[in-house]
Amino acid sequence: MRIATAAFSTIVLVAVMSTRAGADGLACEALAKLTLPNTTITSAQLVGAGQFTPPAANAAPPGNASPFANLPAFCRVAATLTPSTDSDIKIEVWMPAAGWNGKFLGVGNGGWSGAIGYGSLAAGVRRGYAAASTDTGHSGGSARFALGHPEKLTDFAWRAVHEMTVQAKALVAAFYGNGPRLAYWTGCSSGGKQGLKEAQRFPADYDGIAAGAPANFWTHLMVGGLWIGQATLKDPASFIPKEKYPVIHKAAVDACDASDGVKDGLIEDPVRCRFDPKTLLCAGDDGPACLTAPQADAAKKIYAGATNPRTGKAIFPGLEPGSELGWGAMAGGPDAFGIVADHFKYVVFKDPNWDFKTLNFESDVDLADTLDGGSLNATDPNLKEFFGRHGKLLLYHGWNDQLIAPRNTINYYNSVLAATSGPAKATDSIRLFMAPGVAHCAGGEGPSSFDALAAVEQWVESGKAPTEIIASHMSGGVADRTRPLCPYPQVAQYKGTGSIDDAASFVCKAP
Repeated sequence: MRIATAAFSTIVLVAVMSTRAGADGLACEALAKLTLPNTTITSAQLVGAGQFTPPAANAAPPGNASPFANLPAFCRVAATLTPSTDSDIKIEVWMPAAGWNGKFLGVGNGGWSGAIGYGSLAAGVRRGYAAASTDTGHSGGSARFALGHPEKLTDFAWRAVHEMTVQAKALVAAFYGNGPRLAYWTGCSSGGKQGLKEAQRFPADYDGIAAGAPANFWTHLMVGGLWIGQATLKDPASFIPKEKYPVIHKAAVDACDASDGVKDGLIEDPVRCRFDPKTLLCAGDDGPACLTAPQADAAKKIYAGATNPRTGKAIFPGLEPGSELGWGAMAGGPDAFGIVADHFKYVVFKDPNWDFKTLNFESDVDLADTLDGGSLNATDPNLKEFFGRHGKLLLYHGWNDQLIAPRNTINYYNSVLAATSGPAKATDSIRLFMAPGVAHCAGGEGPSSFDALAAVEQWVESGKAPTEIIASHMSGGVADRTRPLCPYPQVAQYKGTGSIDDAASFVCKAP
């Protein structure tokens, strides 16, 4: 009898929720008939608690628990947006059936961004957010979609995210009977770039933005990746076998680890590291524990970053000492890293057979910049309108990032400070947190697990700017080290006592 009563109660609850989420809102299923500009709603359905089944590509491996099993009930809306005649932008908006926190969350993509972020949507709903994600107007992780489709490239560059944001907020307002009181963005890599483009181009879309490892200087990032590819793959003698990455990494850490006052296996501030890979030169024949002269020169180029061969002007920063274990993505071959090569194949030269070894680091860079015209790039430092609306921008970047040079984010941060009349005024609205030992967006030897969204929420809603963010290093689901991430240019300094694995043993100070 108790089981039957519980089942009946569940049926009643679902029926009530499917009717409406707010006093003046529409039933979830009724959203399918909603008319919005340039929008076709293809599905609107209530998903019961723990009942979401993701597409096959997002499903858990056999024998593993589903990462969506603990989701609360939510209204799932799918739509196609067509702001241009060649647009085909897919979005999904997930809205909690109960317990909505009154806020909206836009979530970012990665790489060439051709997929809905189901995991990020689920994370938002668990926190009580109405959340939205887009495939940016195409499917898959290649730039092939851009060949012959300039409108689709514009969708990817900035339009899809803005259109998603506008239409998602309208759906939220229709479902709950009122729109969100605050809007947040969170994303890393391409998702970080998307957040910056929103702040620069559509400052009213979001109140707080957490942008990690942003790929914002897109055209030069692509060049930087091909610089690494040419350094190691153009001449077979310069190729560095992956087996030598740990050797270079150990030498770099040994050279610079203790510069922050504590030997903990991490380089706290790689910019101050003076490691020279030529210290690993083979005394005789090539061997697994040393570098040949061409290999050492290639390693130096990876650290130095791309430069104009005629003027010597920097094009894009290099990877930092400590990043060596991840060099395989850009330098491991046999071909150039797909994301960066695709930009020149399908966007710049429009030739799928283009050979990355032919890239000219002067004329081709100028061509890429000219063709982009600020569409893909999100480097505008003028955020005065975003800041004027009390918008808050939290940047973060792992020092061991193997895909996007960390100093690119520092460069952008400094450009915003200069455009906002200096750090004293700007730090009320923008802060940057560098993460020692952390790889691209997450992972690595350093503490990489932290809640950037919570930090920006508190900043927006309580006016409390983050003075540190506690990060954890996880092993087997357990935190085995914590460390404060500090607002740049501060670094975490050891107090001299206590465990080096405990954040309480460190304090944020100027270097």
